[in-house]
Amino acid sequence: MLVLCCEDNFERWRDQARTLLVQGVAPHAVVWEDEDNRQLFAAEPLPAYGDGIKTLRVPAQLLTKLENAARYRTPGRWNILYRILWRVVKGEREAMLAGDPDGSELHRRIKSVSREAHHLHAFLRFHPLPAGADLDYVAWHEPAHDILASASMHFAERLGRQRWLIATPRDGVWYDGQQLHYRQPCPPDWLAQAEAVRGKNDALWETYYASIFNPARLNPKVMQGHMPLRFWKGLTEGKLIPVLLSKARAGAQKNGQAEGVAAKKGKVIRLAGDEVFIGEPVKAPIGGNIRLLRDS
Repeated sequence: MLVLCCEDNFERWRDQARTLLVQGVAPHAVVWEDEDNRQLFAAEPLPAYGDGIKTLRVPAQLLTKLENAARYRTPGRWNILYRILWRVVKGEREAMLAGDPDGSELHRRIKSVSREAHHLHAFLRFHPLPAGADLDYVAWHEPAHDILASASMHFAERLGRQRWLIATPRDGVWYDGQQLHYRQPCPPDWLAQAEAVRGKNDALWETYYASIFNPARLNPKVMQGHMPLRFWKGLTEGKLIPVLLSKARAGAQKNGQAEGVAAKKGKVIRLAGDEVFIGEPVKAPIGGNIRLLRDS
């Protein structure tokens, strides 16, 4: 049994897989170890193949699917990718289709990776830093899969030349306003900056979230399906959610507005020619109000 290590890097795994295909090494004769799950026997170097070997033809669509599926974090993730690649090269193109057992697992992993990228875009919370700092925003995130490098350009395309940093337990990205820099593992100073703002209070955002929370549409199971519990501790509004849920169950909130907003007194706006009294409804007809607004 040949034991290899690609350090969870797709380009390195692709080079190793190409060498194995040329040498005719079958999937059952090789195993890749993961960074977090080392094999009993240490990984060994892969002998290089010589020149003059015929070119292997692999569909570009398959390489794209393999790269996406490689971001799915699970023990032994690289082994099934090589098995699919081997089968397709040997003529079994159904191995990359959803109707095949291996193909079905491939598509399932791709779907999970895509969903995790959506979670990054939806649940990441940037925290502003004081003026004069090297960065404008810092954020902490804990993704289930290795999607940070591929999904972070989403923020660069929306924040313009703002400088920001995203750190995770495994890796990090830093945008300097022009270029994206990816590091794995995440540098200690990046981790320190992100940990400093993790779960930091934001009064304005908390007030906004509490105000739009609608207990009439409360469904905790569906909420946790769209917003998994593992993200709550990293969200600014995360600490508010259990309180709002509890109040909704107890009937303390009868509408979609927070108690603090509902308790505020309204403001009466007087229109010319209208007879308005504090605490009573406006007496003027709606048509008259529209006419007065048009005249003004």
